[in-house]
Amino acid sequence: MNPMQAPTQTFRAIDVIRKKRDGGELSRGEIQSFVNAYTGGDIPDYQVSAWLMAVVLRGMTRAETSALTDTMLRSGEVLDLSSLAGRKVDKHSTGGVGDKTSLVLAPLAAAAGVPVPMISGRGLGHTGGTLDKLQAIPGFNVNLSVAQFRRVLETCGCAMIGQTAEIAPADRKLYALRDVTGTVESPYLICASIMSKKLAEGIDALVLDVKTGSGAFMKSEEDAAFLAELMVETGERMGKQVVALITDMDQPLGCMIGNALEVVEVVEVLRGEGPEDLRQLCLELAGWMLHLGGVSPTVAEGKKQSEELIASGKALDKFRQMVELQGGDPRAIDDPKRLPQAHHTMILSSSKNGYLAALRCEQVGTACVVLGGGRERKEDSVDPAVGIVLHKKVGDAISAGEPLATIYYNAEARSARARQLLEESYQIADSPADEKRPLIHRVIGKPGETN
Repeated sequence: MNPMQAPTQTFRAIDVIRKKRDGGELSRGEIQSFVNAYTGGDIPDYQVSAWLMAVVLRGMTRAETSALTDTMLRSGEVLDLSSLAGRKVDKHSTGGVGDKTSLVLAPLAAAAGVPVPMISGRGLGHTGGTLDKLQAIPGFNVNLSVAQFRRVLETCGCAMIGQTAEIAPADRKLYALRDVTGTVESPYLICASIMSKKLAEGIDALVLDVKTGSGAFMKSEEDAAFLAELMVETGERMGKQVVALITDMDQPLGCMIGNALEVVEVVEVLRGEGPEDLRQLCLELAGWMLHLGGVSPTVAEGKKQSEELIASGKALDKFRQMVELQGGDPRAIDDPKRLPQAHHTMILSSSKNGYLAALRCEQVGTACVVLGGGRERKEDSVDPAVGIVLHKKVGDAISAGEPLATIYYNAEARSARARQLLEESYQIADSPADEKRPLIHRVIGKPGETN
């Protein structure tokens, strides 16, 4: 049966909603009918919203998750990139605050000779989106056709786009709806969303960055590991080599939050500068990408090779080339003033001496959304210029009157609410914490692949 055709038996969306609401297991046919009908415009948003909430509350079996992933994958074109030399590798993050690693990793891996066909998403809830960051670069086109995507890949070895009309259209519709209906956090929906568009890219291997902590969708490490195992299993079942790193999101990654600001920090890292946590995570993920891509015998060798590509300027050159090929202004890479600029700034200072004990990461992300840097409704536009620059990381000593953060804003009303959220996010203690959370908690994959 063509997956875009409904089965011959009578199909009613309400029956699928009720069955999942009551904890029943949906058949592959029911999932196909429901998802394909929504993709084709035959079911309204409100019914799908009800079904999504039922999934969040009731969960899914492995068979349902596999059927949902496969249906979403086959709702559009599955790319064949076999004509492109080398093992194709992509990376995906489950989302966090200040997480801009994709913009570093695609050109970095491509500079090593690993083709990176990357299909990304927009901001979800309190987390930023790769596409929104890329579109902060004047002229950058994330809406390439499959043919254009292939041409950019063949020319420079990496391309970064959104879900096109051809690729995983079911995911594109569901992704936008989940963002505004409080149904982002389900591991089954996250798995199907990520894996459907990643497996549609024609990749051979995938490196997953699964976040855990206060700023992640998976707050506990147990939940993060469950999601990681679900995605690794789904990918391997479909013949791909997949590894997942459980990484820390108890505080924002790097120091800059907001679309244009994060592009600035990406360029800093590609110049061999930037915050230590962001640089180290990028190198670790790059090490895995190069290893799975077959250009480095070990992950450690892949990290070393990545450091050399940054030091030589080749990784930054590759980023500049990709920006130009996708219609962006390459001058903005070397001159940050060509990126969107906020009209106003405001300093948030500490009221006392002490040590930064904790930072409510999700609340910091929400403050950026309030400024206009993310979406509260599906139809909202994003202001690429606004955001937050953090001056202190957890564990740092703080003096009274010292700047904690700078808020970049364009609207006074928005800045007042964002400032309040940010102020409430800081927990300052009299003494430093006993131990620091590791950036990388664990690695999940096949035996022999992890270290």
